[in-house]
This record gives sequence, structure tokens and C-alpha cells, in this order.
Amino acid sequence: ETPKYYVTVIDAPGHRDFIKNMITGTSQADCAILIIAAGTGEFEAGISKDGQTREHALLAYTLGVKQLIVAINKMDTTKWSEDRFKEIVKETSNFIK
Repeated sequence: ETPKYYVTVIDAPGHRDFIKNMITGTSQADCAILIIAAGTGEFEAGISKDGQTREHALLAYTLGVKQLIVAINKMDTTKWSEDRFKEIVKETSNFIK
């Protein structure tokens, strides 16, 4: 809590079994943090047409979340590759716009 804002952090699990919890938590949010896995195969699966990363970003937008912080996780699995980071930023930016 700050003099200007009251902040509540809601952890909405990313696993498909918890999609109802994710929707409930996201529907109460003004802002969301989308965590993207950088691992080879993980990112591609999440960003694919039926991937969870894409699904969660779309659900957040549909539920009224207009501010989205995107964080890239597991960069250690790519040996901190700047090329991989830039690839993920580019691909993610294409569907979040």
C-alpha cells in the first residue's frame, strides 16, 4: 500500500487445470504480469495458436486488463542468449499489439 495506491497481488497459476482460478483472478486485475518461458520448445508451445501464453494474454485483454507487463523467464536455459531474447520480444510483440 502506498499513499496513492492500494495493491493486491493475485497469483493466477499457468497450468491448464487452474484456468478457472486464472480467470477469477484476472477479472479483478487492473494490470497483469505475463511470464514467458524462454526455453526452446516451451516458448514456441506457449505462443502457438492454441498455446497458454497466447490464451492468457487474450483472456486478460478480454477481461479488461489494458496494462500488461511481460517478463521473460528461464533465460538461463538459453545461456542468456540476446538473440533468443530479441526473438521472443519480436514474436510476443506481434500478438500483443
